[in-house]
Amino acid sequence: MIERIRDFVKEYYADLESILSSIIVTDKSGAIIGLSKGMKQAVQTIMGQGDGNHKIILIGNGASAAISSHIATDLWKNGGVRALAFNDISLLTAVSNDYGYQHVFEKPIELFGNRGDVLMAISSSGNSENIIRAASAANKKGLTVITFSGFDKENSLRTLGSVNFYAPAARYGHVEITHLSICHCLVDMIIKMKNG
Repeated sequence: MIERIRDFVKEYYADLESILSSIIVTDKSGAIIGLSKGMKQAVQTIMGQGDGNHKIILIGNGASAAISSHIATDLWKNGGVRALAFNDISLLTAVSNDYGYQHVFEKPIELFGNRGDVLMAISSSGNSENIIRAASAANKKGLTVITFSGFDKENSLRTLGSVNFYAPAARYGHVEITHLSICHCLVDMIIKMKNG
């Protein structure tokens, strides 16, 4: 029994290490730009928009919603960047009840999103209809979109951001850990840049 557990843990972390070293980052055209360039572009976008009268909006479902809340708080509290997550329970239930869950993020973006804001859209599958609709609405309104996805390399979300971070994994846990690590790296880079 202990041997099987040891093997599972070893394999789990070996897979995670492989995924973290294989993150794919693309631009709006789908061209691979590399992790460092993608991180630099994302940080510049967040800092450039979040320092003025604009805001960073984060969205996600389930664990991705938790990542959204976590990173929104870190961005404003530690990074000094205006940020919020659209996952208040009243917002989610009211919009879902009145319009359907597929519109749960699209409707608030249509009302609260302004040209120059940034949307960080997080979806493990990259195919959640409510996330796709929100990213499309954000692009129509002139927001800059940064995406985080996993699972299928051809997922729909990867075509909607100016910077698209893709975790090449099929396990939710690995994709979520990868997304959280990328987001934390972005926050830590912002803090470092602001502190000189």
